[in-house]
Amino acid sequence: MSRQRIEEQLEKRILIIDGAMGTMIQNADLSPEDFGGEEFDGCNEYLNIVKPEVIEGVHDAYLEAGADILCTNTFGGTPVVLDEYGLGEKAADINRLAVEIAKRSAAKFATPEWPRFVAGAIGPTTKTLSVTGGITFDELKENFYVQAKSLVEGGADLILLETSQDMLNVKAATIGIKQAFEETGIELPIMVSGTIEPMGTTLAGQSIEAFYISIEHVKPLSVGLNCATGPEFMTDHIRSLSELSDGYVSCYPNAGLPDEEGHYHETPESLSKKLRGLQKKAGSMWWAAAAARRLPISKQ
Repeated sequence: MSRQRIEEQLEKRILIIDGAMGTMIQNADLSPEDFGGEEFDGCNEYLNIVKPEVIEGVHDAYLEAGADILCTNTFGGTPVVLDEYGLGEKAADINRLAVEIAKRSAAKFATPEWPRFVAGAIGPTTKTLSVTGGITFDELKENFYVQAKSLVEGGADLILLETSQDMLNVKAATIGIKQAFEETGIELPIMVSGTIEPMGTTLAGQSIEAFYISIEHVKPLSVGLNCATGPEFMTDHIRSLSELSDGYVSCYPNAGLPDEEGHYHETPESLSKKLRGLQKKAGSMWWAAAAARRLPISKQ
């Protein structure tokens, strides 16, 4: 049912995904005490437990800006990432609460004519099997399974596997997600979004064609790119995906490339103009996703 509902909307228009969670949390100017203490300072996912009202406020802001899809505050929600703060055992609770918070916001804004969807966000973890090591394939698969199962049980409408940098990690994730679907008896649409470095490949060296071929078998609702670069560097890769993919294509880039001090120089106006250019090239087969708060892409 979730896939049917969202595909009905995708047939009508481009859907807008929300913007970055991290920068919005930074804008909230939280203290270590807000995070639950010095030892948890910087663990955004723990805010689902200790400061849910902050996360709900972020979701509300993006919905007010026109977002169709909310991403849960779970980018680093696998046990292996949460263990860096000693919170791995709380992974299931953190992920379920994140979905509940997002669904609470979505319910405030959703109408029969304009439904809002909640995507359970799964980041790449801080390990890459092909580059950094430090974890086995089976361990990584189990981490993705724990997170995906909690997101499904929490009531997510979609699963978003994002910022994918290593196709071995993606393979572990898809197996873990499939296990979660089998155990819960609930199968959700999967969005897969990779990240391409300026040199034109993923961090682990795969081309955009290899990236797509490696995930084609899971029949994702959408496949696309996010992070890493601005829209100019994504254009050719997005074009390649649109030619390869049987489904929808997503694109939510950074605000250009950062300078040596980590500053991004795209403005909301300049970045939205570039994304409008992608939108015009898209046609009916593309699904361009953008940061709704900063990028007021027309919904027409």
